[in-house]
Amino acid sequence: MKRKKIAVLIAILLILVSAGIYFYYGFLFKEARNIESEIPEYTISASQLLTDYNTDPKKADSLYLNKTIEITGKATKETDSVITLENAVFCLFKEKVTPKQIHNKITIKGKCIGYDELFMEVKLDQCTLINKQNK
Repeated sequence: MKRKKIAVLIAILLILVSAGIYFYYGFLFKEARNIESEIPEYTISASQLLTDYNTDPKKADSLYLNKTIEITGKATKETDSVITLENAVFCLFKEKVTPKQIHNKITIKGKCIGYDELFMEVKLDQCTLINKQNK
């Protein structure tokens, strides 16, 4: 009788350990998305994205949050790895961006990570420059 209880406990422990390993490697260490190769779910202007977030942030989150979007607007600020469109769409790039995008109408693809109420900006991550058009 005692051996049966020990065998059952060992079996339960093995099941729990294997479930823990599956969870740890199956869910916690997922391969990162490659936003650059994804097809955008939405193609939208920077001003329309801002209007959507200012009108109804919850609805905008349900549409755009964690989705790949393509956004077009006038570049108003630029640093080494950030371009800001229309003074309120913050686009973070993985690497240095090509200089001199400022004041040009450009298209950027990235993953929307939400609205920052403190800075009043919509934030995009893992961005890539799609094209550039002069003013």
